[in-house]
Amino acid sequence: MSDAVLVLGGSGFIGRALVDALCARGDSVIAASRGAARFNHPAVQTVTGEFRHPEDFRPLLERSRAVVHLATTSTPGTSAAQPLREVETNLHLTACLLHALQEHPDTELLFLSSGGSLYADADEPSAETARVHPRSYHGAGKLAAEAFISAWCDQFAGKAVALRPSNVYGPGQPERAGFGIIPAAFGKILRGEVLHVWGDGSARRDYIYIDDVIRLCLTILSSAMASGLQVVNCASGTSVSLNDLFAEMETVCGRRLQRSYDRSRAVDAACIAMDTSLARGLYGWSAQTDLRTGLGKTWEQFVRAAA
Repeated sequence: MSDAVLVLGGSGFIGRALVDALCARGDSVIAASRGAARFNHPAVQTVTGEFRHPEDFRPLLERSRAVVHLATTSTPGTSAAQPLREVETNLHLTACLLHALQEHPDTELLFLSSGGSLYADADEPSAETARVHPRSYHGAGKLAAEAFISAWCDQFAGKAVALRPSNVYGPGQPERAGFGIIPAAFGKILRGEVLHVWGDGSARRDYIYIDDVIRLCLTILSSAMASGLQVVNCASGTSVSLNDLFAEMETVCGRRLQRSYDRSRAVDAACIAMDTSLARGLYGWSAQTDLRTGLGKTWEQFVRAAA
């Protein structure tokens, strides 16, 4: 086994940021994804494939000390009415990875799960032991993946952390239908278009800046994992309504966001709030970027990219 870090989903928003951060601190990285990706680091080896079979992972695992599983093809909204697709894509890939990891029990696994699509509405911030209630097939798939990983750990003395981030945003997040309200709203502001909003804008979410997420990932990968599965929340600790988020964005941009409202969707919770005490206790981590600062940095990059 070599000392490389295998990043599945390396071409995605979080994946690219993590690959850059790993290289910046001197790690060797294997960035695997379904689509071609380029990185400006000699320490990065890129691998492209569908990863439909355990054999696809075996040569990569032989050179890796740790795997970061970021690969996903869905969001809560895009997975609506698509249970088979969730199983055949995301859960199938996870099962293939775990099958291959049976031969590499010493390889640590960091899985990017989801807090925003798992936790139920609650009066208090949800800790990792709180009741989960996935409303979408995307969330159900994340929860099922956690259960599969836990079973792998029990059967093969595996070591894994399932990180449950809230809504991640920041520079580099693409404007893509169904993926991220912040780039979607910034795009509408920039072009003077109308944003379609599900619900009346009162739904509350926790928005976590990408740099804070990456910092926690790096800390986890630098810490020896214990046997078994450890679930850890990753959130800013502050939930805001969509309407308050839009107001902050308008302040940052100095422009108005035109929007229309429609009935809410069954896949959307009224409020997601998360307790990050465990991350603070285990890793000394807490979010450092407030919402206005993070939105400002994101808007600056968004304008530059559009120029």
